[in-house]
Amino acid sequence: MRPNWQTYFLDIAVLVATRSTCLRRQVGAILVKDNRILATGYNGAPKDTAHCEYLGGCLREKLNIPSGQRHEICRAVHAEQSAIIQAAKYGVSVDGAFLYCTHQPCSICAKMIINCGIKSVFYLEGYPDDFSMSFFEEANINVVKIEK
Repeated sequence: MRPNWQTYFLDIAVLVATRSTCLRRQVGAILVKDNRILATGYNGAPKDTAHCEYLGGCLREKLNIPSGQRHEICRAVHAEQSAIIQAAKYGVSVDGAFLYCTHQPCSICAKMIINCGIKSVFYLEGYPDDFSMSFFEEANINVVKIEK
């Protein structure tokens, strides 16, 4: 059976997440406008820097930092950030785009999503960051958790 667009794009986000180098959580994101993929992103160390697996493991795990807290300690660029950065690098406007993501965006990503004009976010898994959801609500961004 042919999947609907939402299922199609979420399935692609799940596939994109398989490129993640994060030891803690593999996240994938895609930006879509007019049913056309604009950019993809997955979480991992910045370009030309060492991945955590080569540095003896995840620093956040070693420091027992709970999920959803102290984002600045993480080496990884988040999947949503990577997709936005990829679009910017190649001159692709994401204004009015939809974001399909494996996980609920954190508050840092929420601020970027709001400021670059993304109008809807669809995600599969929750994330312990209620602050992000309050940003989305205040900015009138449509955010939908999809049950699989």
